[in-house]
Amino acid sequence: MRGRLCVEILIFVRRKSMEMKKIYYLLAIIGASTFGIQSCDDGKTYAEMKEDEADAINRYINQNDIEVIDEATFAAQDSVTIGENQYVLLDESGVYMHVSYRGDGNEVLQEGTHDMVARFVEVALQTRSEMFEAGDTLMANMYVRNSDYYIEGEEFKLTISGGSYSASFLRNDSYSMYGLYSTAAVPSGWLIPLRYLKPSRTTRSDRQARVKLIVPHSEGTSTAQSYVYPCYYEIAYNIVK
Repeated sequence: MRGRLCVEILIFVRRKSMEMKKIYYLLAIIGASTFGIQSCDDGKTYAEMKEDEADAINRYINQNDIEVIDEATFAAQDSVTIGENQYVLLDESGVYMHVSYRGDGNEVLQEGTHDMVARFVEVALQTRSEMFEAGDTLMANMYVRNSDYYIEGEEFKLTISGGSYSASFLRNDSYSMYGLYSTAAVPSGWLIPLRYLKPSRTTRSDRQARVKLIVPHSEGTSTAQSYVYPCYYEIAYNIVK
């Protein structure tokens, strides 16, 4: 996949002329988030845009030979997926999830407040006008191969109450989700996996709870909701010491 394979990371600001497209993208999505613009995508209705999104998700699934299982099968497998290309479709949210590693914790996170940090890659699965193309990496702090860059993990405060999950990002700078999308709210698609994972406090990246996700716009960022497009994510979760 182009977005994954070329992640040098797409640092959005302070780049030379070759990075101008990314700067335009940054300005566009910040504007969309700030003013709550609802994209009409060349006059298409919302229902038509959702159909296009579903087509984009199905195309990605078919192109990557993904095996989709239902939640009953997932539960029978002890909430893990088998092999590299098996994803469970979580019906209520429409999120597809591959569990790479559940984590080293003793159990799933319980009710209360938890300080978390995430490493992630965010890839668009659908083209949106002049902002980006399908397969473009929109943001990442994982797989950074340029040693000149140190990108911090995304810290967020998670609250679990009565089966409800909510969270807020704590950093607000140009290299953070909060800074980019102009909202502290963590996308709900990021929180759904935490119902199944067992994250722990660890300094070892290979022991962090990790998932791959296909997230529809309704569970995505504020801009994904505005422009109705899905994203692919890889996310590793750790509990902050």
